[in-house]
Amino acid sequence: MIGADVGMDTTMEIVDHVRDRAKAEQAFEAEELMGILRDEISSQLGEFAGRDGLLDIEPPCIFLVVGVNGTGKTTTVGKLAHYLKDRPARVMLVAADTFRAAAVEQLERWAERVGVEIVKHQRGADPAAVVYDAIQSMRADRRDFALIDTAGRLHTYVNLMEELKKIKRVTVREAGEQFTVKTLLVLDATTGQNGITQAKLFHEALGLDGLVLTKLDGTAKGGIVLAIQRELGIPIVMVGTGEQVQDLGPFDAQEFAAALLE
Repeated sequence: MIGADVGMDTTMEIVDHVRDRAKAEQAFEAEELMGILRDEISSQLGEFAGRDGLLDIEPPCIFLVVGVNGTGKTTTVGKLAHYLKDRPARVMLVAADTFRAAAVEQLERWAERVGVEIVKHQRGADPAAVVYDAIQSMRADRRDFALIDTAGRLHTYVNLMEELKKIKRVTVREAGEQFTVKTLLVLDATTGQNGITQAKLFHEALGLDGLVLTKLDGTAKGGIVLAIQRELGIPIVMVGTGEQVQDLGPFDAQEFAAALLE
């Protein structure tokens, strides 16, 4: 479990629970103990075990998608658009990453691939202004979901985090009571213990509603989400397992626990 990035404190807490249950249930065989361990890991992951949190969100809703560089935010936004469109729903993408070269073009390709509209400005534009225009468009066209792709930023860069706070303020203000606003942190499964720091600082700045765990298609186990759950109580709502448009799906705690212990 430590090797899977669960972390020492979380691992020891789970192991203590397993010992107590094993003693109470007189379970001494390896298969029984592994079953208890899987149960304990699943229960650590809270109320999202075995159900799709996004399906509980009724439109209209705006998703603000944030995270550090290289976690796969834009790819996640594109795949999430495909997922929501299949509900079916009317989805639009918002190119609020006006900083990174070719970021708008990358999101445009996803919009074409999925078959949804996109709101964009020129490179270097104020991302909050892009968001403002997008919400007006969403309101006028009666769209169900807007997915805002933001610039990747190091969580330790204060000025960049302040810009992200501004985007969130504009989003909430313009959404009013008409639209639900959800903030999702995209977290790379290979991140390891640094993922806790990322989640803490983004949560303090923005108030996170959920995690999307990406890059679970390799050797990464993504155990860091257990520590994040334990410390911050932020639910995992989706997991990405590949580069194809369909490779994003609901989080299942029991499947995750089984994969973690393989």
